[in-house]
Amino acid sequence: MVFIQVFLLKNITLYNFSTPYLYILFILLLPFETPNILLFVLAFVLGLTIDAFYDTPGLHGAACVLLALVRVLFISITVQKEGFDNEPEPTLSIMGFRWFFTYALVLTLFHHFFLFNLEVFRLNEIQYTLSRVVLSSIFTVFLILISGLLFYRRKERK
Repeated sequence: MVFIQVFLLKNITLYNFSTPYLYILFILLLPFETPNILLFVLAFVLGLTIDAFYDTPGLHGAACVLLALVRVLFISITVQKEGFDNEPEPTLSIMGFRWFFTYALVLTLFHHFFLFNLEVFRLNEIQYTLSRVVLSSIFTVFLILISGLLFYRRKERK
């Protein structure tokens, strides 16, 4: 994911408004049983790795840790506890399109909102920042759904 983000998607920007951050898919697709401390450490390391290539000291690291926190909260609210044994991964093929789309959209919006606000850190550019958040989120969720459909596997019935 880091390789694709750094060497391919870093150079794709639509009118300086929309930048895809597909690397967050790594955090989104971690199994439900991943311990929270490991989830936060992986998110932080992933964010710092992206920061090293983007020359953004800590922005992606902080946004990824927030993404991990929102992921934990979202999953605890939307997924039944006893469902963890039957559905160990939050993928498109296992959880279904509606749940996965909502999951990807909400988490991407939180990540992008936090990332772009940290980057700009001015209220007088809030309209520009919000437009970047919305357009980049749409682009990122589109790529997440495309990758989910490319690797889609039918759920096997037992």
